[in-house]
Amino acid sequence: MAKAKRNGNGNGNGNNGGNLGFEAELFKAADKLRGNMEPSDYKHVALGLIFLKYISDAFEARHAELLAEDTQAAEDRDEYLADNIFWVPREGRWSYLKANAKRPEIGTLIDDAMRAIEKDNESLKGVLPKDYARPALNKLMLGELIDLIGTIDLIQSSQPSPQPSPKGRGRKDTAHPSSQAGADTSTELPSPPGRGGEGHIRRARSTDVLGRVYEYFLSQFAGAEGKRGGEFYTPRSVVRVLVEMLEPYQGRVYDPCCGSGGMFVQSEKFVLEHGGRIGDLAIYGQESNYTTWRLAKMNLAVRGIDSDIRWNNEGSFHKDELRDLRFDHILANPPFNISDWGGDRLREDPRWTFGVPPVGNANYAWLQHIHWHLAPFGTAGVVLANGSMSSNQSGEGDIRKAMVEADAVDCMVALPGQLFYSTQIPACLWFLARDKSGRSLPSPASGRGAGGEGRDRRGEVLFIDARNMGTLVDRTRRELSEADIQKIADTYHAWRSAPRDPHPGPLPGGEGEKTNYKGGFDFSGLVATTRELRKKQTPAEAVMWELLRNRQFMGLKFRRQHQIGEYVADFYCDEHRLVVELDGAIHTTETQARKDKTRDAYMTSLGLTVVRIPNAVLLADPKATLEQIAANLSSPPGRGAGGEGVAVYRDIPGFCKSATLDEIRKHGHVLTPGRYVGAEAAEDDGEAFTDKMQRLSAQWREQQQEAARLDEAIEANLQALGF
Repeated sequence: MAKAKRNGNGNGNGNNGGNLGFEAELFKAADKLRGNMEPSDYKHVALGLIFLKYISDAFEARHAELLAEDTQAAEDRDEYLADNIFWVPREGRWSYLKANAKRPEIGTLIDDAMRAIEKDNESLKGVLPKDYARPALNKLMLGELIDLIGTIDLIQSSQPSPQPSPKGRGRKDTAHPSSQAGADTSTELPSPPGRGGEGHIRRARSTDVLGRVYEYFLSQFAGAEGKRGGEFYTPRSVVRVLVEMLEPYQGRVYDPCCGSGGMFVQSEKFVLEHGGRIGDLAIYGQESNYTTWRLAKMNLAVRGIDSDIRWNNEGSFHKDELRDLRFDHILANPPFNISDWGGDRLREDPRWTFGVPPVGNANYAWLQHIHWHLAPFGTAGVVLANGSMSSNQSGEGDIRKAMVEADAVDCMVALPGQLFYSTQIPACLWFLARDKSGRSLPSPASGRGAGGEGRDRRGEVLFIDARNMGTLVDRTRRELSEADIQKIADTYHAWRSAPRDPHPGPLPGGEGEKTNYKGGFDFSGLVATTRELRKKQTPAEAVMWELLRNRQFMGLKFRRQHQIGEYVADFYCDEHRLVVELDGAIHTTETQARKDKTRDAYMTSLGLTVVRIPNAVLLADPKATLEQIAANLSSPPGRGAGGEGVAVYRDIPGFCKSATLDEIRKHGHVLTPGRYVGAEAAEDDGEAFTDKMQRLSAQWREQQQEAARLDEAIEANLQALGF
C-alpha cells in the first residue's frame, strides 16, 4: 500500500485530553446544570451518578440474561459475583431512580440507593457519596442530571466494543505473571458455556463508554478547580509519557499518592493495547485524602479494574500500608516541595538509604520511599518539581549525589511548562531503576517492561530535554502530543537496548537525504495518516492483521501502520526489529521499485529487517507467508544488548544525551538535562557569513531610516493637534 510522507508541518496531531467526541458535549450539558455550585462540590454529585449508572447497567444487563435462563438464578447474588459484577438491590437500580427523577425526594432516594449498594458490596463500603439529600442541592437540577446521564445508553451502540479480559477485573496478585511468548494472550471476550456472549460484549461496551466519560469529567473538573484540581488529577499526556517509557506489561504496579487513579487506568490501557489482559497487572496504591481515595476507587471500578488501594490520613510516609511489598513498576506524581510532611519524626527511618531528607521539603523523601519499594528489577517514574534536579539545600545535593553514584537514576526528562492544572512552573520526570546491569529477570515476569531488561547501563544516565515540546490547548495549558510522547519513549528504549553510536551518518539517497538521522525514530506528523491508513486497509492487510494481532503469531506483538522516520510501515514487530511490507501490483513498476529501494535502505540503516510479500502470495498461501516471516526473526525476542536487529541510540544535540558518571561529576551531580544535551544544531541555510552580514546590515539601516521617518510624521501630527 502506498505510504504518505511526513506532512512537513511538524505537528504531531495527537490530543491527549481524553476527549473522543461525545464526552465534551455531555460535560458541557452537565456543567450548565451546575448553576452557582462550586466545581469541587459538583464533581462528586456528577461522578457519583456516573458510577451508579455504570454498576446498575452492568447488573441489569446480567439480570436480563439470567431471567431468560432461570428466574431464580436472576436473584442469586453469587451469579453476579462470579462475573465480577456488583450486586445492585432494587432501590439502587438506575431504572428506579430515573423513574423517580422528578420527585422532590430524589436526593433521599439516591442516598438510600448508595447506602444499599455499599451494604451489599463490601469493597464499596465508605466509597460512594451519600449527601444528595442536603438542602443546598437543587433537586430539579439533580433530576435533570439523571436524565442527562441516562442518555449514555443511546451512545453505546455507536461505540466500538472493547475486548476485556476473560478474567474480569483481574488478579489480586501477579507478582510472578505467567503470560509468556507463545501463550494464549487473546483478549477476545469469551462466551461462557451455556450463555451467549452478546450480553458480555454489551457490558464491556458500557464499561468502556462510561469509563471514558468518567475520565473526561475528572479532567474537566480538575481544570475548573485549578490548583486544587492538580491534587487529584495528573494530566493524561504526562501519565502517558510515564507509562510508555516504563511499559508496565505485567507485574505489580504501585502509586504511593495515587490521587484519582489515573496512573492505573493508563497502565491497564497500555496492557490491553499491546495484546495483554486486564489481569496482567496487580494494582496497589495509597492515598491520604479520603475524598480523593473515593474518586480513585470509583474510577477503577468503573473501568472494571480490581485494585488494593489503601487510605489513611497519615499518608505513605507515616503509615505505609504496603511497607513489606515490593513492586515491578511505580508511577507517582507526589505533591511538589511539600514542607509540612512531618519529616522531623522520621529521622531514623530505614527508607532513607541515600541520606536523611530535609524536614522542610519532601521531594527526596518521595524518591527514596519509591526506590525502597522497588522489586529487584523494578523501575519507577516520578514527577517532581524542576528544583529537585539541582537543589543543594539542606543536604539534598548529597542525597542526589549518592543516588547517582549508586546507579539508582536511569533517566531524567525535563518537561515543558504549563502542563499541570496545579502549577504553571515546569516539572521533570525522574526514572529510577534497581538494576541497570541488563540482566534478564529470573522469572516469567521478564519482558520489555521489566527493569533489568536491556543492555548494561551502569555508569550512565540518559538526559532528555523536552522543554520545547507540546502545544497550547488553551490560554494557560499545554499538552504533549502523541508524536511527542512516542519520540521521548522511543529514545529511552533505544538507549536502554542498544550500544551508543557517536557517529550519526546521513540517510541513504532519495527522500530525506538532506536530513541526518541522529537517534531514535522521528515522529512528527504522521499520526493522523497512520490512523487513516488503518481505516482504509487493503484486503491483504486485513488478512495479515487477523494473523498477527493480539500476539497470535509466536506470541509476538505486531503494530500495524507504524510510523518509522518519514515512512509508515505496514506491520512492525519491535521485539525483532522486523518490518513486514505487503506489495500490490504498483510495486512491480520501475518507479515504485526505486522508491521501495530507498525506503528499504533507510530502514536497514536503522538496524531493521525488511520483508516484502506480494499481496497475491499472502492471499494464496497465508501459512507460507507466516513461515517466511518466522525465517526472518534473526534475534531473540526483546530489546537485546546490541547486535543485529537492534536500534542504535545516538545523542541528539538539544534533545538527548547519554552522560557518564564522570560527566555528571563535573557538573556537581546536577541532573538538569539542559546542562548535558547542549544546543540544537543550527541548520545551514547555504548563505555565506559575509553575504549574510552585508544583507542584514543593509536591512537594519533601512529600518532605522524608516523609524526616523515615522518619528517625524508622528511629531508633525502632534504639533498639528496643538500638543
